[in-house]
Amino acid sequence: MAVPALTPHTDQPRSVPLREARTRLTQLVALAELTDTVTVVTRDGDPRPVAAIVPAAAARSAAQARADGDRLAAVTAGWARRLDEAHRRSAHRHAAELRAVTAALAEAWAELDRRVTPGSDPGLARLRAAHADLLAADPAA
Repeated sequence: MAVPALTPHTDQPRSVPLREARTRLTQLVALAELTDTVTVVTRDGDPRPVAAIVPAAAARSAAQARADGDRLAAVTAGWARRLDEAHRRSAHRHAAELRAVTAALAEAWAELDRRVTPGSDPGLARLRAAHADLLAADPAA
């Protein structure tokens, strides 16, 4: 039987019967190592897979995969907590800054009311209307 040359990695794993895998084991292992090729071993005459020759990096145990999943979940949860805390601090800072701006605006309007009679300047009336929502807010809240 002629032995085919090493072939590049394909998306589909190659399939070989057990008898052929026994005679070509060295070549199949080299193929897995050098090209990351997966070779599925079947029983002679039965197309169902019974074993596989895979690159060492792909041969991870279920326990290793679960441990990696657990580590990923822990890291993800940690980042989610950090993001929530940053969001909370940002919202708190934003609220404090909004209170400061609202208080400063109220002081500015109080000074304008002392200097200009309310309703005597149409431009000032439009500006007051634009700031009505901020003027209605309680800066002490």
